[in-house]
Amino acid sequence: MEQIIFIILSVLAVVGALAVIFSSNAVYSVLFLVLTFFAIAGHFILLNAQFLAIVNIIVYAGAIMVLFLFVIMLLNLNKDSEAPTPALARIAGAIAAGLLMVTIVGAFKGLSQGSDVALRGGEIGTVSRLGQVLFSDFLLPFEISSVLFLSAMIGAVMLGKKNLKDS
Repeated sequence: MEQIIFIILSVLAVVGALAVIFSSNAVYSVLFLVLTFFAIAGHFILLNAQFLAIVNIIVYAGAIMVLFLFVIMLLNLNKDSEAPTPALARIAGAIAAGLLMVTIVGAFKGLSQGSDVALRGGEIGTVSRLGQVLFSDFLLPFEISSVLFLSAMIGAVMLGKKNLKDS
């Protein structure tokens, strides 16, 4: 049953990714990207990494897609007013695609047929295990990053209040 779900999710992810690339409408591309993110979140659940699945859905399928939709709405996507792509940009794109292909081929060529990695426990990707590791082994870096984020939020509020007084 797990293999059937894996195959279905894989087909959904690949078809969604291809639809993102080949869709002529930018809004449809964003919706196909959301479908791809949900399929990848399903893969995370199959790998017993529930936290990564939830973060993937909340951050990528939620926040980033809303940002993409706002950018698409703000841009004027008329093909009539769009400037033609210069030849130099097309050549640079072809060179970049070729270099990406060389990198992918090199990465696959460098793969070796090694043995399967044995996981230490059945709950390696669960939220409870992540919480245990985060609050035991990485408590100090976690607290330092929280203080850093708090100071960044306070700085953003102070800059925002300063700009409100100026206007």
